[in-house]
Amino acid sequence: MYYHASPIAGITRLESRISNHGVPLVYLSKKRENVLVYLSNAVERFCKGTGFQYTGTWHKWGPYGFDEDGCIRLEEYYPDALESTYRGVSGYIYSVDNIFDSGYELNIPDAATSSVAVSVSGVEYVPDAYEEILKAEKDGLIRITRFEEMTENKKNWLKRIIAEEYDQAEDHPEYRYFLHSKFPEIIPV
Repeated sequence: MYYHASPIAGITRLESRISNHGVPLVYLSKKRENVLVYLSNAVERFCKGTGFQYTGTWHKWGPYGFDEDGCIRLEEYYPDALESTYRGVSGYIYSVDNIFDSGYELNIPDAATSSVAVSVSGVEYVPDAYEEILKAEKDGLIRITRFEEMTENKKNWLKRIIAEEYDQAEDHPEYRYFLHSKFPEIIPV
């Protein structure tokens, strides 16, 4: 079984899209909990919520990684990041029985890609992504590092990465707006 999350209802076939990897594929995971992070995009939600007008492709914000055992770890890089990104967001988790493996290596635990569109075999409605993420954490399926738990090493890494991301986002004013708003102590005015 493979899983894909989307805020869009009624999908019967998953079509290829270009992700941050730049390759048009159908992106899925073998673990349901791993797709919960795709129910909301912090950049898009923040910009729309604050009235920032933008008509391009929204930059994706992915503050997650994987522990050595393959468990997904969400990290809050600013206070209440998880709640402000996911609370009250609904969406759908689509399941797929079979894929046409693209052979593209993502180096992401339990990720899978299909080179062609695939038929959806099931759908689950998620009424609140935040509550679902907290439930998965309680069940030991997701690990969360809260902003308050961030180490000094991680804070120093974050300062460097945020500054680099801002400099490299010349074609993404929405991402620059988000970074400047969330990290005013890092991004120069």
